[in-house]
Amino acid sequence: MINKSMIINILGYLLMIEAAFMFLSMGVALIYGEGDAMGFLYSGVITLAAGGVLYLSTPRPKKGIGKREGYIIVSMVWVVFSLFGSMPFLWTGAITNFTDAFFETISGFTTTGSSILNDIESLPHGILFWRSITQWMGGMGIIVLTIAILPILGIGGMQLFAAEVPGPAPDKLHPKIRETAKRLWAIYTFYTGLEALLLWMGGMSFFDAICHAFTTMATGGYSTKQDSIAHWDSPFIHYTIIFFMILAGMNFTLSYFGMHLRFRKVFRDEELRWYIGFIILFALIVTIFLNINHRIETEPSIRNALFQVVSIMTTTGYVTADYLSWIPFLGYLILLLMFIGGSTGSTGGSIKIMRIVMVIKNSYYELKRLIHPHAVIPVRYNGHAVSSQILSNILAFISIYILIFAVSVIVMSSMVPTMETAMGSVATTLGNVGPGLGSVGPMDNFYHMPVFGKWYLSFLMLIGRLELFTVLILFTPSFWKN
Repeated sequence: MINKSMIINILGYLLMIEAAFMFLSMGVALIYGEGDAMGFLYSGVITLAAGGVLYLSTPRPKKGIGKREGYIIVSMVWVVFSLFGSMPFLWTGAITNFTDAFFETISGFTTTGSSILNDIESLPHGILFWRSITQWMGGMGIIVLTIAILPILGIGGMQLFAAEVPGPAPDKLHPKIRETAKRLWAIYTFYTGLEALLLWMGGMSFFDAICHAFTTMATGGYSTKQDSIAHWDSPFIHYTIIFFMILAGMNFTLSYFGMHLRFRKVFRDEELRWYIGFIILFALIVTIFLNINHRIETEPSIRNALFQVVSIMTTTGYVTADYLSWIPFLGYLILLLMFIGGSTGSTGGSIKIMRIVMVIKNSYYELKRLIHPHAVIPVRYNGHAVSSQILSNILAFISIYILIFAVSVIVMSSMVPTMETAMGSVATTLGNVGPGLGSVGPMDNFYHMPVFGKWYLSFLMLIGRLELFTVLILFTPSFWKN
C-alpha cells in the first residue's frame, strides 16, 4: 500500500524549502528597491503556510521511503514547486496569466530555459534572481538537495536518489546517500561561486555574474538579457562560460575524483572521452562551415562554433549567435545535438552520452555476431561487461524517447505554422535544451504558442527532466496495485 501520509509530509517539507528561496529573492528585491518585494512576501508566506500545514498535519515517517513513494514524490514535487513557484511572477505582474507563469516556472525548475518573456531587461532584479534560482535548484535536483536534509526527519533517501537519477549506473561517492548528496552539492556550489567570480572579473555586473553562474551550472540557460550571452562581446566571458558548461555537462563524480587528485580514474572514464570527442568533432565541423560559407574570421568562428555546440549538447541553451542564420545544414546539425545531451550524473538533459555510446557499441557488435553467430561478444563499458538488463533498459529508453518525439511532433504540427517549428519545439523541451528551430529559435521564444501547446510542452519538459520512466511509470495500472 502506498504511504500517502509520508508523501504529504515530505512534500510539505519541500515546500517550506521553496518558501525559503522565495524569501531570499525578496531580499534581493529589497536591496534594489524596485517594488517586487511584496510579491515575494505574499508568495513566500502562502507557500510556507501550505508546506507547514502539510508537514504538521501528517505524522513523521517511521520507516524508509519505498520505491513507489519515491517515484510519486519526485514526479509531484516538480509540478507542485512549479505551481507555487508561479506566484511571484503573477503577484509582481511580471507575467499576467497563469499558463505563461507556469510555463516559465517549470521551464526553470526543469532547467529547460525555454521562455515566453519578450523584454527580460525590463524585469525587476528580484524576478530575474528568482528565474535563475529556480534553475539552480532544479539543476542538481530538488530531491538530491533534500536527501542531505531528510535524515533530520529520521528517514533515508536512497529510493529518492534512484528515482531522481534513473541513469543506467549511478555512481555513489559514499556508502551513505546523505553523504553523497552533500558532496555533490559542495562541488556544485563551489563551481557556481568560482564561475560567478570569474564572470564578475571579466566585466559582468556582480548581479549578472551570480545569475549566469546559477544557470550555467544548472545547464539551464536563463539569462538576464534578451540577447542571452550575445549581449557581451567578450571572448573572456564566452570562454569562461564554455568551460563551466563543459564541467556542468560532465558526470559530477569525475569532478569529485579530480578534486581528490584521482586523475587516472577521471581520464580512464569512457563516457568522458566520448563527451569531449563529440564536442571537438562537432565544433570542428561548424567552424569549417562558418569559415567557408560565412567568411567569419578564424577565432570568432571557433568561439561561436564551440559555444553553440557546447551549449546545445549540454542542454544549457545559451546563445552567442543566431544559428538559424547559418546554412541549413548547420541548423539541422544543431537539431541533432539536441538529442545527444551531457553525461550521466550531470545536470544536462536529453538522451545522454552513455546511452548513445552503448547503442553504437551494441549495434556494431550485433554486426559482428551476425558474422560469428557462435561467438560471445559482450558490450563493455569502462572495461566491464554490460549486463543484458542494462542494455535492454537503454534500448527501451531510446525507443520510447524517439516515439514520444515523433508523436509530439505530430501533435505540435497541428498548432504551429511549420514542421521545423514543431520539430524544434518538441526536441528542445523534451531534451531540456531551451532554444529550438523555426519560430522558437535562438532569437525568438515561446510566447506565441497556443495555450494547449504550452501545457503540452510543459509536460514534455517534466518527463524529459526526469528521464521518462520516473513519470511514465505512474500511468501504468500495475504501479497502483497493492
